[in-house]
Amino acid sequence: MYRWLAWHVLFRVQELAKGHPTFRILREMEAADRLDPAELEELQAARLREFLDYGYSHVAYVRNRMQEAGLSPSQIREPLDLRRLPIMRKSDVRQHRESLRSDIAGQLASSATGGSTGEPLIFDLAKRRVASRVACRQRVSRWWGVSVGDPEIALWGAPTELTKQDWLRGMRDRLLATRLPSAFEMNASTMSRYLDVLEKRGCRQIFGYPSAVYLLCLQARKEGRELRRLGIQVAFVTGEVLFPHQRELIAETLGCPVADGYGGRDSGFIAHECPQGGMHLMADAVVVEIVDSNGRPVTPGEAGEIVVTDLYSHEAPFLRYATGDIAAFSTRRCPCGRALPMLERIEGRSNDSVVAPDGRIINSLALIYAVREVEGIEQFRIFQKAPDCFHVQLVSNRTLPEDAEVRIRAEWIRLLRCPIDVTFEYVSKIPPERLGKFRHIVSELPAGLCTPRASSNLSLRDFRMVD
Repeated sequence: MYRWLAWHVLFRVQELAKGHPTFRILREMEAADRLDPAELEELQAARLREFLDYGYSHVAYVRNRMQEAGLSPSQIREPLDLRRLPIMRKSDVRQHRESLRSDIAGQLASSATGGSTGEPLIFDLAKRRVASRVACRQRVSRWWGVSVGDPEIALWGAPTELTKQDWLRGMRDRLLATRLPSAFEMNASTMSRYLDVLEKRGCRQIFGYPSAVYLLCLQARKEGRELRRLGIQVAFVTGEVLFPHQRELIAETLGCPVADGYGGRDSGFIAHECPQGGMHLMADAVVVEIVDSNGRPVTPGEAGEIVVTDLYSHEAPFLRYATGDIAAFSTRRCPCGRALPMLERIEGRSNDSVVAPDGRIINSLALIYAVREVEGIEQFRIFQKAPDCFHVQLVSNRTLPEDAEVRIRAEWIRLLRCPIDVTFEYVSKIPPERLGKFRHIVSELPAGLCTPRASSNLSLRDFRMVD
């Protein structure tokens, strides 16, 4: 009964009060889930044409870029035609923020990324784009049989949610059965308090960074807490690459499936895993391209940089926006029956990859697993200083073997196929980044070195559970 009240009354009133067309967009998205592949492609192409027509008429940046390319909106009829336009980088958003605003947009809200790769990106959001994100999340939640009103714990770290929680937002969260513990404070005593709340008040869904949910589950195991009896239906994770060992431990500890999601504050809601394991692109809401370092499309299965056109970003458009993330398209069809195309794998940010001295781009999982499989290592972070130079921070316990450093160095030499310099630093803890996210690999190499130029010998296909 309360779930019905939260969904049909409280949540609807909230979205109407904000002026968000969330429920109209959600109806459109759920209708798109029922289309066949040809119908979905036509819907995406029609929305792209509408998006470009609007941009050419009302957004100076879009009009200028199309004119510079010698194009009119009528010459871009489908997603494949987008390659005739230049790629938008973060520097373009910073430099052209004023000209990216529609002349009929009205009031826009300011948003920002966390700046994990340098300076934070500040950009504009219209209500339509915000509503599309909310609708996308509810679309996916309904795939998994949960909804607004089902008790939720969100282990998050964004300042927007954590530092601006006035009494009105706090009341809203209570009414919608959401609690928002900080992912910044994942120490033993804080996590014990989180677990107390979880056991006392119950929970049907958990949402958060993979590393934060994983650490909470590790703490539950250390304390001998039985969380499977709570009846949690699903753990939604996003914001970081989900590693197989994290998925396995979270699922076993909570007694529920783990649903991986991919997107960003700037790039939008891009893809999400369904109950049958397919990482589906929200193709009715975004156009996704995967390109090599020269901006050319890669073949399905080949890794490249994700470039996104958000079809709900009319008023401050993100047109062929380079995310800095590395992924590959899938050629498979998901047994769930949805026509939404899929990603085969997501390899994280381009500067999370490892560059071998011979120029190969190696998936970070190769190095990560060599460290993780050493007993006694509780946390670690790897810094690549140069193609042949690494620094490793370790949090260890008394079970760490004496030859740990020797084993890690030897395995990395085998993977990189040459001598390397590896230094180790033992610390008491490794804090998350500014938004609460955790990065296992930090590349300090020039950005151009970290862009895929060819398929590497090691890929996430070898390490990540896809099916």
